[in-house]
Amino acid sequence: MAIIVSQIKTGLEQPREYAITRAARELRLSDNEIKSSKIYKTSVDARHEVNFVSSVYFELHNSAKERSLAEKHANVKLFTPCEFTVNCGNKPLDGDIFIAGFGPAGMFCALTLCEFGYKPVVLERGAAMDERIRAVSDYWENGALDPKTNVQFGEGGAGTFSDGKLTTRINDPLCTRVLEKLCEFGAPEEILTKAKPHIGTDNLRGIVKNLRQRIIELGGEVRFLSPLENIEICNGKIRSISSEGAELRCGALVLSIGHSAHDTFQMLLKNGVKLVPKPFSVGARIEHLQADIDKSLYGKFAGHPALPPAEYALSYRENGRGVYTFCMCPGGFVVASASSAGSIVTNGMSYFDRAGANANSAVLVSVSTDDFGNEPLSGADFIWRLESKTYEMSGNGKAPAMLTREFLGENGGMSLGRVIPTYSLGVQQCDLRELFPDFVSEYLAKGIRQFERRIRGFSDSDSILTAIETRTSSPVRIPRNELFEAETCENLYPCGEGAGYAGGIMSAAVDGIKTAVKIMEKFAPNA
Repeated sequence: MAIIVSQIKTGLEQPREYAITRAARELRLSDNEIKSSKIYKTSVDARHEVNFVSSVYFELHNSAKERSLAEKHANVKLFTPCEFTVNCGNKPLDGDIFIAGFGPAGMFCALTLCEFGYKPVVLERGAAMDERIRAVSDYWENGALDPKTNVQFGEGGAGTFSDGKLTTRINDPLCTRVLEKLCEFGAPEEILTKAKPHIGTDNLRGIVKNLRQRIIELGGEVRFLSPLENIEICNGKIRSISSEGAELRCGALVLSIGHSAHDTFQMLLKNGVKLVPKPFSVGARIEHLQADIDKSLYGKFAGHPALPPAEYALSYRENGRGVYTFCMCPGGFVVASASSAGSIVTNGMSYFDRAGANANSAVLVSVSTDDFGNEPLSGADFIWRLESKTYEMSGNGKAPAMLTREFLGENGGMSLGRVIPTYSLGVQQCDLRELFPDFVSEYLAKGIRQFERRIRGFSDSDSILTAIETRTSSPVRIPRNELFEAETCENLYPCGEGAGYAGGIMSAAVDGIKTAVKIMEKFAPNA
Protein backbone atom coordinates (compact mmCIF):
# COMPACT_ATOMS: atom_id res chain seq x y z
CA MET A 1 0.00 0.00 0.00
CA ALA A 2 1.02 3.66 -0.36
CA ILE A 3 -0.46 7.15 -0.25
CA ILE A 4 -0.76 10.05 -2.68
CA VAL A 5 -0.51 13.56 -1.26
CA SER A 6 -2.02 16.13 -3.62
CA GLN A 7 -2.05 19.94 -3.93
CA ILE A 8 1.59 20.49 -2.99
CA LYS A 9 2.63 23.88 -4.35
CA THR A 10 6.19 24.88 -5.21
CA GLY A 11 7.66 27.98 -6.81
CA LEU A 12 9.32 28.33 -10.20
CA GLU A 13 12.76 28.78 -8.66
CA GLN A 14 12.51 25.75 -6.37
CA PRO A 15 13.83 22.35 -7.51
CA ARG A 16 11.16 19.91 -8.60
CA GLU A 17 12.03 17.44 -5.83
CA TYR A 18 11.26 20.08 -3.19
CA ALA A 19 7.62 19.00 -3.49
CA ILE A 20 8.57 15.73 -1.75
CA THR A 21 10.19 17.62 1.13
CA ARG A 22 7.20 19.94 1.44
CA ALA A 23 4.68 17.08 1.41
CA ALA A 24 6.61 15.19 4.08
CA ARG A 25 6.78 18.32 6.21
CA GLU A 26 3.02 18.91 5.80
CA LEU A 27 2.29 15.38 7.07
CA ARG A 28 5.05 15.58 9.70
CA LEU A 29 6.76 12.49 8.32
CA SER A 30 10.31 11.75 9.42
CA ASP A 31 12.87 10.21 7.08
CA ASN A 32 12.85 6.89 8.97
CA GLU A 33 9.08 6.55 8.43
CA ILE A 34 9.38 6.78 4.64
CA LYS A 35 10.23 3.63 2.72
CA SER A 36 10.16 5.31 -0.71
CA SER A 37 8.92 8.53 -2.31
CA LYS A 38 8.61 10.12 -5.74
CA ILE A 39 6.79 12.83 -7.67
CA TYR A 40 3.51 11.31 -8.86
CA LYS A 41 2.07 14.12 -11.05
CA THR A 42 2.96 17.76 -11.68
CA SER A 43 1.09 20.57 -13.42
CA VAL A 44 1.37 24.33 -13.85
CA ASP A 45 -1.13 26.49 -11.96
CA ALA A 46 -1.35 29.89 -13.65
CA ARG A 47 -4.63 31.07 -12.15
CA HIS A 48 -3.01 33.53 -9.74
CA GLU A 49 0.70 33.50 -8.92
CA VAL A 50 2.29 31.05 -11.37
CA ASN A 51 3.64 27.95 -9.64
CA PHE A 52 3.75 24.17 -9.85
CA VAL A 53 1.21 21.89 -8.19
CA SER A 54 2.34 18.33 -7.51
CA SER A 55 1.05 15.07 -6.15
CA VAL A 56 3.61 13.07 -4.17
CA TYR A 57 3.76 9.30 -3.72
CA PHE A 58 4.87 7.94 -0.34
CA GLU A 59 5.29 4.33 0.67
CA LEU A 60 5.65 4.14 4.45
CA HIS A 61 7.00 1.33 6.59
CA ASN A 62 3.79 1.40 8.61
CA SER A 63 0.64 0.72 6.58
CA ALA A 64 -1.55 1.66 9.55
CA LYS A 65 0.01 5.12 9.46
CA GLU A 66 -0.86 5.37 5.75
CA ARG A 67 -4.51 4.59 6.48
CA SER A 68 -4.55 7.06 9.36
CA LEU A 69 -3.16 9.87 7.21
CA ALA A 70 -5.71 9.18 4.45
CA GLU A 71 -8.54 9.40 6.98
CA LYS A 72 -7.20 12.57 8.59
CA HIS A 73 -6.21 14.69 5.56
CA ALA A 74 -8.51 15.64 2.67
CA ASN A 75 -5.57 15.83 0.25
CA VAL A 76 -4.27 12.34 1.09
CA LYS A 77 -5.62 9.15 -0.45
CA LEU A 78 -4.59 5.53 -0.38
CA PHE A 79 -2.88 4.27 -3.51
CA THR A 80 -3.32 0.74 -4.73
CA PRO A 81 -1.45 -0.29 -7.89
CA CYS A 82 -3.50 -1.54 -10.81
CA GLU A 83 -3.39 -5.32 -11.05
CA PHE A 84 -3.77 -6.56 -14.61
CA THR A 85 -4.82 -10.18 -14.81
CA VAL A 86 -6.90 -12.10 -17.33
CA ASN A 87 -8.79 -15.37 -16.97
CA CYS A 88 -8.61 -16.86 -20.44
CA GLY A 89 -11.65 -18.66 -21.81
CA ASN A 90 -11.71 -22.12 -23.33
CA LYS A 91 -13.85 -21.65 -26.43
CA PRO A 92 -11.80 -22.60 -29.51
CA LEU A 93 -11.29 -19.99 -32.19
CA ASP A 94 -12.71 -20.92 -35.58
CA GLY A 95 -10.09 -18.94 -37.51
CA ASP A 96 -7.65 -16.17 -36.71
CA ILE A 97 -8.21 -13.06 -34.64
CA PHE A 98 -8.08 -10.14 -37.07
CA ILE A 99 -7.63 -6.52 -36.05
CA ALA A 100 -8.61 -3.95 -38.67
CA GLY A 101 -6.59 -0.81 -38.08
CA PHE A 102 -3.23 -0.11 -36.42
CA GLY A 103 -3.92 3.12 -34.56
CA PRO A 104 -3.75 3.31 -30.74
CA ALA A 105 -6.75 1.01 -30.23
CA GLY A 106 -5.51 -1.63 -32.67
CA MET A 107 -1.92 -1.43 -31.45
CA PHE A 108 -2.76 -1.93 -27.78
CA CYS A 109 -5.37 -4.59 -28.56
CA ALA A 110 -2.80 -6.56 -30.58
CA LEU A 111 -0.03 -6.07 -28.01
CA THR A 112 -2.23 -7.21 -25.13
CA LEU A 113 -3.37 -10.31 -26.99
CA CYS A 114 0.22 -11.20 -27.87
CA GLU A 115 1.39 -10.77 -24.27
CA PHE A 116 -1.06 -13.50 -23.23
CA GLY A 117 -0.14 -15.98 -25.94
CA TYR A 118 -2.62 -15.09 -28.69
CA LYS A 119 -1.49 -14.48 -32.25
CA PRO A 120 -3.60 -11.78 -33.87
CA VAL A 121 -3.27 -10.63 -37.47
CA VAL A 122 -3.41 -6.88 -37.94
CA LEU A 123 -4.76 -5.52 -41.23
CA GLU A 124 -3.70 -1.90 -41.75
CA ARG A 125 -5.00 -0.19 -44.88
CA GLY A 126 -2.10 2.27 -45.00
CA ALA A 127 1.66 1.84 -45.25
CA ALA A 128 4.33 1.16 -42.63
CA MET A 129 5.80 4.17 -40.85
CA ASP A 130 8.76 5.05 -43.05
CA GLU A 131 6.79 4.78 -46.28
CA ARG A 132 3.93 6.67 -44.68
CA ILE A 133 6.18 9.55 -43.64
CA ARG A 134 7.45 9.84 -47.22
CA ALA A 135 3.88 9.89 -48.59
CA VAL A 136 2.73 12.52 -46.10
CA SER A 137 5.80 14.67 -46.70
CA ASP A 138 5.16 14.56 -50.45
CA TYR A 139 1.58 15.70 -49.84
CA TRP A 140 2.60 18.55 -47.56
CA GLU A 141 5.33 19.74 -49.91
CA ASN A 142 3.78 19.12 -53.32
CA GLY A 143 0.07 18.49 -52.78
CA ALA A 144 0.36 14.89 -54.02
CA LEU A 145 -2.25 13.08 -51.91
CA ASP A 146 -2.03 9.30 -51.66
CA PRO A 147 -5.55 8.04 -50.81
CA LYS A 148 -4.11 4.79 -49.44
CA THR A 149 -1.49 6.29 -47.14
CA ASN A 150 -1.86 9.74 -45.58
CA VAL A 151 -2.36 11.59 -42.30
CA GLN A 152 -5.48 9.52 -41.56
CA PHE A 153 -4.41 6.08 -42.80
CA GLY A 154 -1.25 4.15 -41.99
CA GLU A 155 0.82 2.78 -39.14
CA GLY A 156 0.03 4.57 -35.88
CA GLY A 157 -3.30 6.01 -37.01
CA ALA A 158 -4.23 9.69 -37.27
CA GLY A 159 -2.51 10.46 -33.96
CA THR A 160 0.91 9.86 -35.51
CA PHE A 161 0.78 13.31 -37.10
CA SER A 162 -0.47 15.22 -34.07
CA ASP A 163 0.86 16.64 -30.82
CA GLY A 164 0.91 13.16 -29.31
CA LYS A 165 -1.29 14.29 -26.41
CA LEU A 166 -1.78 11.73 -23.67
CA THR A 167 -4.38 13.63 -21.66
CA THR A 168 -7.77 12.02 -21.13
CA ARG A 169 -10.89 12.41 -19.01
CA ILE A 170 -11.63 8.70 -18.57
CA ASN A 171 -9.69 8.31 -15.26
CA ASP A 172 -9.16 4.59 -15.85
CA PRO A 173 -6.41 2.66 -14.00
CA LEU A 174 -5.36 1.20 -17.35
CA CYS A 175 -4.07 4.66 -18.33
CA THR A 176 -1.03 3.97 -16.17
CA ARG A 177 -0.41 0.73 -18.06
CA VAL A 178 -0.57 2.58 -21.39
CA LEU A 179 1.91 5.23 -20.22
CA GLU A 180 4.29 2.59 -18.89
CA LYS A 181 4.14 0.65 -22.17
CA LEU A 182 4.83 3.81 -24.16
CA CYS A 183 7.92 4.43 -22.01
CA GLU A 184 8.98 0.83 -22.56
CA PHE A 185 8.95 1.50 -26.31
CA GLY A 186 10.83 4.77 -26.16
CA ALA A 187 8.64 7.57 -24.78
CA PRO A 188 10.34 10.04 -22.39
CA GLU A 189 9.73 9.04 -18.77
CA GLU A 190 8.37 12.48 -17.94
CA ILE A 191 5.01 11.35 -19.34
CA LEU A 192 4.58 9.29 -16.16
CA THR A 193 4.56 12.36 -13.93
CA LYS A 194 3.23 15.23 -16.03
CA ALA A 195 -0.45 16.01 -15.54
CA LYS A 196 -0.69 16.92 -19.23
CA PRO A 197 1.80 14.62 -20.93
CA HIS A 198 2.61 14.62 -24.63
CA ILE A 199 5.20 12.83 -26.73
CA GLY A 200 5.15 14.81 -29.98
CA THR A 201 4.86 13.49 -33.49
CA ASP A 202 8.64 12.94 -33.70
CA ASN A 203 8.83 10.59 -30.71
CA LEU A 204 5.56 8.86 -31.53
CA ARG A 205 6.82 7.62 -34.88
CA GLY A 206 9.68 5.62 -33.36
CA ILE A 207 7.55 4.36 -30.47
CA VAL A 208 4.97 2.93 -32.85
CA LYS A 209 7.64 1.06 -34.83
CA ASN A 210 9.08 -0.41 -31.62
CA LEU A 211 5.63 -1.51 -30.47
CA ARG A 212 4.99 -3.17 -33.82
CA GLN A 213 8.29 -5.05 -33.53
CA ARG A 214 7.30 -6.39 -30.11
CA ILE A 215 3.99 -7.66 -31.50
CA ILE A 216 5.87 -9.54 -34.21
CA GLU A 217 8.40 -10.95 -31.72
CA LEU A 218 5.51 -12.33 -29.66
CA GLY A 219 3.97 -14.13 -32.65
CA GLY A 220 1.56 -11.53 -33.98
CA GLU A 221 1.46 -10.38 -37.60
CA VAL A 222 1.06 -6.90 -39.05
CA ARG A 223 0.10 -6.54 -42.71
CA PHE A 224 0.34 -3.10 -44.31
CA LEU A 225 -1.54 -1.86 -47.36
CA SER A 226 -4.11 -4.53 -46.46
CA PRO A 227 -7.55 -2.95 -46.06
CA LEU A 228 -10.55 -4.80 -44.67
CA GLU A 229 -12.56 -5.13 -47.89
CA ASN A 230 -15.55 -7.22 -46.92
CA ILE A 231 -17.05 -9.47 -44.24
CA GLU A 232 -19.25 -12.55 -44.52
CA ILE A 233 -21.78 -12.99 -41.74
CA CYS A 234 -23.49 -16.35 -41.26
CA ASN A 235 -25.99 -17.06 -38.45
CA GLY A 236 -25.07 -13.91 -36.56
CA LYS A 237 -21.30 -14.51 -36.68
CA ILE A 238 -18.51 -13.45 -38.99
CA ARG A 239 -17.36 -16.53 -40.83
CA SER A 240 -14.74 -14.92 -43.07
CA ILE A 241 -13.33 -11.57 -44.15
CA SER A 242 -11.72 -10.34 -47.35
CA SER A 243 -8.47 -8.44 -47.67
CA GLU A 244 -6.33 -7.91 -50.78
CA GLY A 245 -8.78 -10.12 -52.68
CA ALA A 246 -8.22 -13.12 -50.38
CA GLU A 247 -10.91 -14.76 -48.25
CA LEU A 248 -9.69 -15.35 -44.69
CA ARG A 249 -11.30 -17.59 -42.07
CA CYS A 250 -12.16 -15.39 -39.09
CA GLY A 251 -12.60 -16.38 -35.45
CA ALA A 252 -12.95 -12.81 -34.19
CA LEU A 253 -12.69 -9.40 -35.82
CA VAL A 254 -11.74 -6.20 -34.00
CA LEU A 255 -12.86 -3.00 -35.74
CA SER A 256 -10.28 -0.41 -34.68
CA ILE A 257 -10.72 1.39 -37.98
CA GLY A 258 -10.46 5.04 -36.96
CA HIS A 259 -12.90 7.89 -37.50
CA SER A 260 -12.05 8.50 -41.17
CA ALA A 261 -12.82 5.05 -42.61
CA HIS A 262 -16.12 6.13 -44.13
CA ASP A 263 -15.87 3.53 -46.89
CA THR A 264 -15.59 0.80 -44.25
CA PHE A 265 -18.71 2.15 -42.54
CA GLN A 266 -20.54 1.78 -45.86
CA MET A 267 -19.32 -1.81 -46.24
CA LEU A 268 -20.42 -2.74 -42.71
CA LEU A 269 -23.84 -1.21 -43.23
CA LYS A 270 -24.27 -3.08 -46.50
CA ASN A 271 -23.55 -6.34 -44.67
CA GLY A 272 -26.13 -5.77 -41.98
CA VAL A 273 -23.96 -4.42 -39.15
CA LYS A 274 -25.91 -1.89 -37.10
CA LEU A 275 -24.55 1.66 -37.18
CA VAL A 276 -26.10 4.73 -35.58
CA PRO A 277 -25.20 8.38 -36.20
CA LYS A 278 -23.54 10.22 -33.32
CA PRO A 279 -22.79 13.87 -32.55
CA PHE A 280 -19.42 15.35 -33.47
CA SER A 281 -18.05 18.85 -34.08
CA VAL A 282 -16.83 21.03 -36.94
CA GLY A 283 -14.91 24.28 -37.10
CA ALA A 284 -11.50 25.67 -37.97
CA ARG A 285 -7.94 25.91 -36.68
CA ILE A 286 -7.02 29.16 -34.95
CA GLU A 287 -3.37 30.29 -34.85
CA HIS A 288 -1.76 32.80 -32.50
CA LEU A 289 1.83 33.61 -31.70
CA GLN A 290 2.88 31.24 -28.94
CA ALA A 291 4.53 34.19 -27.20
CA ASP A 292 1.13 35.93 -27.00
CA ILE A 293 -0.47 32.87 -25.42
CA ASP A 294 2.42 32.61 -22.95
CA LYS A 295 2.06 36.26 -22.02
CA SER A 296 -1.70 36.03 -21.59
CA LEU A 297 -1.58 32.93 -19.39
CA TYR A 298 1.71 33.39 -17.53
CA GLY A 299 1.80 37.19 -17.31
CA LYS A 300 5.14 38.52 -16.07
CA PHE A 301 6.47 34.95 -15.80
CA ALA A 302 6.19 34.35 -19.57
CA GLY A 303 9.50 33.10 -20.92
CA HIS A 304 10.65 31.66 -17.59
CA PRO A 305 12.90 28.66 -18.39
CA ALA A 306 11.07 26.40 -15.94
CA LEU A 307 7.73 26.88 -17.68
CA PRO A 308 6.55 24.90 -20.70
CA PRO A 309 4.86 26.63 -23.65
CA ALA A 310 1.43 27.65 -22.35
CA GLU A 311 -1.63 25.71 -23.42
CA TYR A 312 -5.35 26.21 -22.97
CA ALA A 313 -8.68 24.38 -23.09
CA LEU A 314 -11.74 26.60 -23.42
CA SER A 315 -15.46 25.93 -23.67
CA TYR A 316 -18.75 27.77 -23.87
CA ARG A 317 -22.31 26.49 -24.00
CA GLU A 318 -25.55 28.19 -24.99
CA ASN A 319 -28.99 26.74 -25.75
CA GLY A 320 -27.65 23.20 -25.61
CA ARG A 321 -24.91 23.77 -28.19
CA GLY A 322 -21.25 23.69 -27.25
CA VAL A 323 -18.29 25.64 -28.57
CA TYR A 324 -14.86 24.53 -27.44
CA THR A 325 -11.18 24.32 -28.27
CA PHE A 326 -9.70 20.92 -29.04
CA CYS A 327 -6.26 19.41 -29.58
CA MET A 328 -4.39 22.62 -28.73
CA CYS A 329 -0.83 22.39 -30.10
CA PRO A 330 1.67 24.73 -28.38
CA GLY A 331 4.50 25.70 -30.71
CA GLY A 332 2.87 23.64 -33.44
CA PHE A 333 1.69 23.63 -37.04
CA VAL A 334 -1.59 23.40 -38.92
CA VAL A 335 -1.26 20.45 -41.28
CA ALA A 336 -3.10 19.19 -44.35
CA SER A 337 -5.00 16.06 -43.32
CA ALA A 338 -7.27 15.03 -46.19
CA SER A 339 -7.65 11.35 -47.02
CA SER A 340 -9.44 11.64 -50.35
CA ALA A 341 -9.10 13.79 -53.43
CA GLY A 342 -11.26 16.88 -53.83
CA SER A 343 -11.35 17.73 -50.13
CA ILE A 344 -9.49 19.86 -47.62
CA VAL A 345 -9.08 18.88 -43.97
CA THR A 346 -6.91 20.51 -41.31
CA ASN A 347 -5.39 19.21 -38.09
CA GLY A 348 -2.79 20.33 -35.57
CA MET A 349 0.66 18.86 -34.98
CA SER A 350 3.61 19.57 -32.66
CA TYR A 351 7.05 18.13 -32.19
CA PHE A 352 8.10 17.14 -28.68
CA ASP A 353 9.98 20.40 -28.08
CA ARG A 354 6.94 22.50 -29.10
CA ALA A 355 9.38 25.09 -30.38
CA GLY A 356 7.35 26.53 -33.28
CA ALA A 357 6.47 30.23 -33.35
CA ASN A 358 2.71 29.64 -33.43
CA ALA A 359 0.17 28.02 -31.17
CA ASN A 360 -2.84 26.45 -32.82
CA SER A 361 -6.05 24.81 -31.73
CA ALA A 362 -9.29 23.65 -33.25
CA VAL A 363 -12.24 25.91 -32.41
CA LEU A 364 -15.31 23.75 -32.80
CA VAL A 365 -19.09 23.85 -32.73
CA SER A 366 -21.01 20.72 -31.79
CA VAL A 367 -23.42 19.26 -34.33
CA SER A 368 -26.06 16.60 -33.77
CA THR A 369 -28.55 14.50 -35.66
CA ASP A 370 -30.95 17.45 -35.53
CA ASP A 371 -28.46 19.24 -37.79
CA PHE A 372 -27.58 16.48 -40.26
CA GLY A 373 -30.18 13.69 -40.07
CA ASN A 374 -30.89 10.34 -38.46
CA GLU A 375 -29.69 7.89 -41.10
CA PRO A 376 -26.59 5.85 -40.10
CA LEU A 377 -24.26 7.74 -42.44
CA SER A 378 -25.92 11.16 -42.33
CA GLY A 379 -23.04 12.57 -40.29
CA ALA A 380 -20.43 11.16 -42.67
CA ASP A 381 -22.29 12.74 -45.61
CA PHE A 382 -22.45 16.07 -43.75
CA ILE A 383 -18.67 15.95 -43.23
CA TRP A 384 -17.97 15.12 -46.88
CA ARG A 385 -20.12 17.99 -48.13
CA LEU A 386 -18.23 20.46 -45.94
CA GLU A 387 -14.79 19.11 -46.87
CA SER A 388 -15.52 19.17 -50.60
CA LYS A 389 -17.06 22.65 -50.34
CA THR A 390 -13.87 23.80 -48.59
CA TYR A 391 -11.84 22.51 -51.53
CA GLU A 392 -14.10 24.25 -54.03
CA MET A 393 -13.91 27.55 -52.15
CA SER A 394 -10.13 27.76 -52.37
CA GLY A 395 -10.09 26.60 -55.98
CA ASN A 396 -6.39 25.73 -55.89
CA GLY A 397 -5.77 23.23 -53.10
CA LYS A 398 -4.92 25.92 -50.58
CA ALA A 399 -6.87 26.08 -47.33
CA PRO A 400 -9.48 28.83 -46.94
CA ALA A 401 -8.42 31.27 -44.21
CA MET A 402 -9.60 34.47 -42.58
CA LEU A 403 -8.35 36.80 -39.88
CA THR A 404 -10.28 36.12 -36.69
CA ARG A 405 -11.26 39.77 -36.23
CA GLU A 406 -12.59 39.84 -39.80
CA PHE A 407 -14.66 36.73 -39.12
CA LEU A 408 -16.20 38.48 -36.12
CA GLY A 409 -16.81 41.69 -38.06
CA GLU A 410 -18.27 42.42 -41.45
CA ASN A 411 -15.11 42.87 -43.44
CA GLY A 412 -14.09 39.76 -45.35
CA GLY A 413 -10.56 40.86 -46.20
CA MET A 414 -7.29 39.49 -44.91
CA SER A 415 -4.09 41.43 -44.36
CA LEU A 416 -1.60 39.18 -42.62
CA GLY A 417 0.13 40.65 -39.60
CA ARG A 418 2.42 39.06 -37.05
CA VAL A 419 0.91 35.56 -37.34
CA ILE A 420 2.12 33.72 -40.44
CA PRO A 421 -0.10 30.70 -41.29
CA THR A 422 1.74 27.38 -41.02
CA TYR A 423 -0.44 25.35 -43.40
CA SER A 424 2.29 24.13 -45.76
CA LEU A 425 0.21 24.13 -48.95
CA GLY A 426 -0.69 27.77 -48.42
CA VAL A 427 -3.88 29.58 -47.51
CA GLN A 428 -6.42 31.39 -49.64
CA GLN A 429 -8.38 34.39 -48.46
CA CYS A 430 -12.03 33.32 -48.17
CA ASP A 431 -15.07 34.36 -46.19
CA LEU A 432 -15.49 31.38 -43.86
CA ARG A 433 -19.00 32.53 -43.02
CA GLU A 434 -19.94 31.35 -46.51
CA LEU A 435 -18.38 27.93 -45.86
CA PHE A 436 -20.15 26.96 -42.65
CA PRO A 437 -23.86 26.50 -42.08
CA ASP A 438 -25.25 29.66 -40.49
CA PHE A 439 -25.59 28.11 -37.03
CA VAL A 440 -21.92 27.05 -37.06
CA SER A 441 -20.74 30.54 -38.00
CA GLU A 442 -23.02 32.07 -35.36
CA TYR A 443 -21.82 29.88 -32.53
CA LEU A 444 -18.20 29.96 -33.63
CA ALA A 445 -18.31 33.75 -33.33
CA LYS A 446 -20.06 33.58 -29.96
CA GLY A 447 -17.49 31.15 -28.61
CA ILE A 448 -14.50 33.17 -29.82
CA ARG A 449 -15.88 36.31 -28.17
CA GLN A 450 -16.31 34.39 -24.90
CA PHE A 451 -12.79 32.98 -25.13
CA GLU A 452 -11.43 36.53 -25.45
CA ARG A 453 -12.58 37.03 -21.86
CA ARG A 454 -10.36 34.15 -20.77
CA ILE A 455 -7.32 34.81 -22.96
CA ARG A 456 -6.60 38.41 -23.88
CA GLY A 457 -6.01 38.76 -27.61
CA PHE A 458 -7.69 35.46 -28.50
CA SER A 459 -9.98 37.14 -31.02
CA ASP A 460 -7.36 39.58 -32.29
CA SER A 461 -3.55 39.76 -32.04
CA ASP A 462 -3.46 39.05 -35.79
CA SER A 463 -4.81 35.53 -35.13
CA ILE A 464 -6.03 33.62 -38.15
CA LEU A 465 -8.65 30.93 -38.79
CA THR A 466 -7.85 28.15 -41.28
CA ALA A 467 -10.59 25.76 -42.44
CA ILE A 468 -11.79 23.13 -42.13
CA GLU A 469 -11.59 20.90 -39.07
CA THR A 470 -14.01 17.96 -39.27
CA ARG A 471 -12.14 14.88 -38.04
CA THR A 472 -12.57 15.45 -34.32
CA SER A 473 -14.46 12.21 -33.69
CA SER A 474 -16.35 9.53 -35.52
CA PRO A 475 -19.71 10.43 -37.09
CA VAL A 476 -21.04 6.95 -36.22
CA ARG A 477 -21.20 4.51 -33.35
CA ILE A 478 -21.30 0.75 -33.80
CA PRO A 479 -23.44 -0.42 -30.87
CA ARG A 480 -21.88 -3.12 -28.71
CA ASN A 481 -23.00 -5.07 -25.64
CA GLU A 482 -21.31 -5.62 -22.28
CA LEU A 483 -19.09 -8.28 -23.88
CA PHE A 484 -17.88 -5.59 -26.34
CA GLU A 485 -19.44 -7.55 -29.22
CA ALA A 486 -21.48 -5.76 -31.87
CA GLU A 487 -25.20 -6.03 -31.23
CA THR A 488 -25.74 -7.65 -34.60
CA CYS A 489 -22.69 -9.97 -34.70
CA GLU A 490 -21.28 -11.90 -31.77
CA ASN A 491 -17.62 -12.20 -32.82
CA LEU A 492 -17.32 -8.63 -34.12
CA TYR A 493 -15.66 -6.20 -31.68
CA PRO A 494 -16.13 -2.46 -32.40
CA CYS A 495 -13.26 -0.64 -30.72
CA GLY A 496 -11.70 2.79 -30.33
CA GLU A 497 -12.47 6.14 -31.97
CA GLY A 498 -13.90 4.92 -35.26
CA ALA A 499 -16.47 2.75 -33.51
CA GLY A 500 -17.48 5.67 -31.29
CA TYR A 501 -15.92 4.54 -28.01
CA ALA A 502 -12.86 6.78 -27.57
CA GLY A 503 -11.62 10.29 -28.19
CA GLY A 504 -7.85 10.43 -28.27
CA ILE A 505 -4.70 8.34 -28.01
CA MET A 506 -5.14 7.35 -24.37
CA SER A 507 -8.83 6.47 -24.38
CA ALA A 508 -8.42 4.56 -27.65
CA ALA A 509 -5.47 2.58 -26.28
CA VAL A 510 -7.41 1.74 -23.11
CA ASP A 511 -10.40 0.62 -25.17
CA GLY A 512 -8.05 -1.57 -27.21
CA ILE A 513 -6.80 -3.25 -24.03
CA LYS A 514 -10.33 -3.78 -22.72
CA THR A 515 -11.42 -5.26 -26.05
CA ALA A 516 -8.49 -7.67 -25.97
CA VAL A 517 -9.50 -8.75 -22.45
CA LYS A 518 -13.06 -9.49 -23.59
CA ILE A 519 -11.76 -11.63 -26.44
CA MET A 520 -9.39 -13.52 -24.14
CA GLU A 521 -12.09 -14.12 -21.54
CA LYS A 522 -14.15 -15.89 -24.21
CA PHE A 523 -11.62 -17.67 -26.43
CA ALA A 524 -8.67 -19.92 -25.75
CA PRO A 525 -5.33 -18.85 -27.27
CA ASN A 526 -4.98 -19.84 -30.91
CA ALA A 527 -2.19 -22.25 -31.78
